[in-house]
Amino acid sequence: MFKKILIANRGEIACRVAATARRLGVRTVAVYSDADADAKHVRACDESVHLGGSAPKDSYLRWEKILEAARATGAEALHPGYGFLSENEAFAQACADAGVVFVGPPPSAIQAMGLKAQSKQLMEKAGVPLVPGYHGRDQEPALLQREADRIGYPVLIKASAGGGGKGMRTVERAEDFAAALASCQREAINSFGDDAVLIEKYVQRPRHIEIQVFGDTHGHCVYLFERDCSVQRRHQKVLEEAPAPGMTEAMRCRMGEAAVAAARAVNYVGAGTVEFIVEQRGGEMSFFFMEMNTRLQVEHPVTEAITGLDLVEWQLRVASGEPLPLKQDELRIHGHAIEARICAENPDNGFLPATGTLHVYRKPLATAFERAGAQGTGATAVRIDDGVREGGVISPFYDSMIAKLIVHGATRDEALARLDAALAQTHIVGLATNVKFLRHVLHTESFARAHLDTALIERERAVLFDQEPLGLPLAAAASIAHTLLQEARTAGADPFSRRDGWRSHGVTVRHFDFEFHGAPHSAQLHCLHDGTLRLQVGGVHGPLQIGALPEGQIELLFNDTRHTLDVYQSQATAHVFAREGATKIVAVDRLAHAGETHAEGGRLTAPMPGKVLSFAVKAGDTVARGQPLAVMEAMKMEHTIAAPADGTVEELLYAPGDQVVEGAELLRIGA
Repeated sequence: MFKKILIANRGEIACRVAATARRLGVRTVAVYSDADADAKHVRACDESVHLGGSAPKDSYLRWEKILEAARATGAEALHPGYGFLSENEAFAQACADAGVVFVGPPPSAIQAMGLKAQSKQLMEKAGVPLVPGYHGRDQEPALLQREADRIGYPVLIKASAGGGGKGMRTVERAEDFAAALASCQREAINSFGDDAVLIEKYVQRPRHIEIQVFGDTHGHCVYLFERDCSVQRRHQKVLEEAPAPGMTEAMRCRMGEAAVAAARAVNYVGAGTVEFIVEQRGGEMSFFFMEMNTRLQVEHPVTEAITGLDLVEWQLRVASGEPLPLKQDELRIHGHAIEARICAENPDNGFLPATGTLHVYRKPLATAFERAGAQGTGATAVRIDDGVREGGVISPFYDSMIAKLIVHGATRDEALARLDAALAQTHIVGLATNVKFLRHVLHTESFARAHLDTALIERERAVLFDQEPLGLPLAAAASIAHTLLQEARTAGADPFSRRDGWRSHGVTVRHFDFEFHGAPHSAQLHCLHDGTLRLQVGGVHGPLQIGALPEGQIELLFNDTRHTLDVYQSQATAHVFAREGATKIVAVDRLAHAGETHAEGGRLTAPMPGKVLSFAVKAGDTVARGQPLAVMEAMKMEHTIAAPADGTVEELLYAPGDQVVEGAELLRIGA
């Protein structure tokens, strides 16, 4: 085993690798950018080396600096994590040339599987099933259009060097193909430096099921069962689970053997994932090779949960020359595990990425997974993998994932219940997140009954987006209760501020004004002479009882229902968390807002920090509501900005390539 390794990554995966290394007695070296100088992964390691600026190209993609850090610190091996340089064959070769062990497959395997078209040709020779499509080298747009017409719509355009949902477009009609191809190629060249694409038949009601494989330098290769990653948005995974619901042992064996055949075709070593698209027709399932990820996957913890194994430990042992710890017939599945990706984004606004400070970051209590197969006992297990701390910043330079929440149970239903409870205990204030959206997904009929396919989110839109789980009366009552408790803590012995309602005369009424989901509301709190309180808000009128609980929680009885709440005040906004869900409500000061106007005129502003990629219009153009105006890039994804109303473009205020801050005025539109 190595004595010291360098972790060439950041965030939760760097912390994850460091934890296993520490358990094995292996010293670790972190690398970091300007933005990550005080990051959690830096403190998780024994040593750290500064790489450069905040942008990945100035830090985590500078492999010469990374190799220099490895040599300077005496690291024998380098773990690339996932993303950044993890699937770069030139970097893997540079590590070998420098005498540093790359904890991953050989450069030849990365190269063979790195280009989707080439890998599909290899898989065809290895007898692995393929989706009908075009994987050729000729990239002439007219030829690609003809191939798409031949395959039949809908088709999927995919960047040949792509991954993570980038450089991918679904085309429903022939007349939309040219525009989708141009957009896909532009995103591919920006993300991967290669605009080559392949075209495939878009499978109806597809499931995304992947097989975890592992190979060693002694010729052994096994599969560690499957993960279902069908719940996706923008071709990026949202929830992953293992084993795949409805998977038969015969189907699992066929898919596992096909995945091992794929790995053996490129002499694979280390951890890898063979991804399949699964077509569902009646009660039958057919699978087709999609791609192979030559690295550890984000969702690897669910495989660890059901097998009781540490896959990072396996990576380090294989990289140091040891054989695989177990043979295929020694591997077992224990229970069910689900992973939820908690991201800084606004699902109700097209999953727009969010940036900002984690003013509040409270997590459910974690129960570490037992190892060596002990998960078969069905004991409760909750795990949180993250690379952030309360008070930390989610910047625009990296992806939007804050944490991964993984649960394990004896059955899928048990795991679902535990995940919902753990998400309810996840409190984040300071920026938008998808926590509420994740809970909505769990409660859909499709997910609860395991009716899975990649269109699940679109199919369940009506119950997933713009949902309010708590409602105005409870939100207002929680905000008022928090205000009264704060007043009681600061008022001391002042009888006129006592929360028991004491007054020197009859009934006193306090008025509260709020903004809830953009609409104004008011509430009246009646403080009676006997010390009781009555609240009237949103058509509800009833007694209000308030109590302070340990850990800062509020016990509230209103409208004949008792609630235990956590309320966090951020300026005028009260963020309310309950078992049923979470919401926020804004207290409004009438005097402070008198005469204020929110008219924006014809301004169009950047919804998040990022880079302007292109404008689709010029000054003088007439535009219609919903027409695409500009394309921005933030957190590794493209975002199209559309016209909010009909009008005429008066002025473009930035040029392609310019970096802009959130709220920056990009262009002006006149009536």
